[in-house]
Amino acid sequence: MNASVSKEPLDARDRPARLTVGVVGAGRVGPALAASLQLAGHRPVAVSGVSDASRRRAAALLPDVPLVEPAEVLARAELVLLTVPDDVLPTLVEGLAETGAVRPGQLLVHTSGRYGARVLDPALRAGALPLALHPAMTFTGTAVDVQRLAGCSFGVTAPEELRLAAEALVIEMGGEPEWIAEEARPLYHAALALGANHLVTLVAQSMELLTKAGVAAPDRMLGPLLGAALDNALRSGDAALTGPVARGDAGTVAAHIGELRAHAPQAVAGYVAMARTTADRALAHGLLKAELAEDLLVVLADQERRPGGPGPGETR
Repeated sequence: MNASVSKEPLDARDRPARLTVGVVGAGRVGPALAASLQLAGHRPVAVSGVSDASRRRAAALLPDVPLVEPAEVLARAELVLLTVPDDVLPTLVEGLAETGAVRPGQLLVHTSGRYGARVLDPALRAGALPLALHPAMTFTGTAVDVQRLAGCSFGVTAPEELRLAAEALVIEMGGEPEWIAEEARPLYHAALALGANHLVTLVAQSMELLTKAGVAAPDRMLGPLLGAALDNALRSGDAALTGPVARGDAGTVAAHIGELRAHAPQAVAGYVAMARTTADRALAHGLLKAELAEDLLVVLADQERRPGGPGPGETR
């Protein structure tokens, strides 16, 4: 598939309503976003991918769109999605700018949560229009991701004069734009990782322990419980805290840790760390009585000091 490339710089205000779209980095995110833009009437024209998995994703979500080198993606597309790992992004942008692949007036969009628009400064100096659009969503690399973008929040960072353009693209993908200041991007991303990434770890670990306890369908058991806990937390924050830590039931917490030491020692450090954090938050919000908190914190401190147990900051 060939796309004609205009030789004249494209001003954002003069752009056609529908854009040619390219993807550099066919991981789980890029093809899904391009497919969403296609549903909005834009036209994917090129995608780059290295691994067999990325090529399969591109073929599934963007059929008939040619696989080409990154520089060729930029040559063909008016809107380019840079969907590569965070640590790769700065070097990629610098390389594309230095080799002259970036064209004046080209919309260059990255999807990193960590970075704002400033990481695209080399491309900005080459005349590109820089946008940081980070979908606050976990991706599977399948067509279900396109459906999940409906109502998904995007962390948006861009120069003020491109704010409306950035928000319009998010809305076309079915998302909800949320403006994030450049300097707040690292904290914003840390917050999302703390919630989403660690949630997966906790749930997977819980399912493993239930299996060891003889539960035949741990996913079915956890589903209603975790769904209710998540809903309550989103509605009420710390007021939704329940369980032995929030109640100050030190004996139960000690028993839990003993069982984990016997059956899943790799889970002890995480349990103790989360129990201490939960106790601190419950105490600060008046849910945990001070006299009960004292015994609980003694139990947790004993575990941290215990030989072979989790020490402060220890990972296992």
